[in-house]
Amino acid sequence: MARPLVAIVGRPNVGKSTFFNKMAGRRIAIVEDTPGVTRDRIYADCQWQRYNFTLIDTGGIDPLSDDPLLKQMRSQAQVAIEVADVILFFVDGKSGITGADEQVGELLRRSKKPVLLVVNKVDGIENEDSAYDFYSLGFGTPFTISSVNLLGIGDMLDEMCSMLPESSLEEDDSETIKIAVVGKPNVGKSSLVNRILGQERVMVSDIAGTTRDAIDTPFTHDGQKFVIIDTAGIRRKAKVDDHTLERYSVIRSFDAIRRCDVALLLIDANEGVTEQDTKVAGFIAEEGKACVIVVNKWDDIEKDTYTIEKFKKEILTGLKFMDYAPMIFISAMTGQRVNRVIPTALKCYEAATRRITTGILNDTMQDALTVTPPPAFHGKRWRVYYTTQQGVKPPTFVFFSNDPKLMHYSYERYLDNYFRKTFDFEGTPIKFIVRGRDERKEGLK
Repeated sequence: MARPLVAIVGRPNVGKSTFFNKMAGRRIAIVEDTPGVTRDRIYADCQWQRYNFTLIDTGGIDPLSDDPLLKQMRSQAQVAIEVADVILFFVDGKSGITGADEQVGELLRRSKKPVLLVVNKVDGIENEDSAYDFYSLGFGTPFTISSVNLLGIGDMLDEMCSMLPESSLEEDDSETIKIAVVGKPNVGKSSLVNRILGQERVMVSDIAGTTRDAIDTPFTHDGQKFVIIDTAGIRRKAKVDDHTLERYSVIRSFDAIRRCDVALLLIDANEGVTEQDTKVAGFIAEEGKACVIVVNKWDDIEKDTYTIEKFKKEILTGLKFMDYAPMIFISAMTGQRVNRVIPTALKCYEAATRRITTGILNDTMQDALTVTPPPAFHGKRWRVYYTTQQGVKPPTFVFFSNDPKLMHYSYERYLDNYFRKTFDFEGTPIKFIVRGRDERKEGLK
């Protein structure tokens, strides 16, 4: 299911970004002692114990300032408050309560969202007494922490997780295949979902942006459990109004791609492949997800004997890097060929999770090397001693060789095609890892 959103909110310079970076495990937000450094909302998928959630770092809220930049940051933070499931209200334990803290507190009370008061920069017992002053803000018992020294964070996170919806708990869904329906606004994603489910489960409108969140719906097809995820349309960044909820809708859509097993990339037959379609497809490929290209509104197109082949060539021209993805030409409105979508997605999932035994894999690799030997480079030729499959989703193969630098891109492309043809990897990317001779023993441990 979709991860709950946890927003870190507070006036400037109370340590929000420091805490965010510690939780994210890497330095994402810029940390300085200057108010206003974090100008935008930044997000990261996090986990604590068995709970999964998306953490949002916001710019500081200074209700008393007329500075244009701080006003914009305040607007950003208000959007985060609107979409959050839980809010972490950060205050500074060293400076005590300020008028800005009280103003932020009033804003959070009006939101009627679950709020956890966090007193940051409490580095020792001698500073804990100052935390009692924050009871006056009216958010119950404050949690004292030090983001810099990682003090008190565990207890605070335990309490925060108790406030999250049940969907944040890890579930054993290994037998459930997750399918995300993604694409630009108004290409018929919700119509396709409803057609697949056989009922009006999500709202459909000709107005782009009707779907605001990623909507998960479980269903069963021929005994197999699925979850289909209807997502908001992903527009070009320049067209996304940063002061509305739309940016978070886009975040949810990309999150749906990250957590799905198969992505259905919807393309409008009337428009063909656009720049935004290419960007969404690129994200799907970068995440290593299996993909089906679904060309919708096919009933709008005047056709002859060569129409489909012409469209396929045009799509492959725009999506050269995704030539492994099968294409289906459908009409979500009339139901034309919609019955092929789930079986095709299932076939792609099976390809993405396919494991090849080591013996067959090495025999196939030797056949590929014999049919087309690697090109020589400065008198040296790439030699492979051993091949093994490291993982699935996507299928990942490791080559132990004489010199990884001798593996040319063109030969990697040849092996990609050879493996696809031999093992039927239609619909899924393949990943190759090339290691040197000395790495073989380490790789087999």
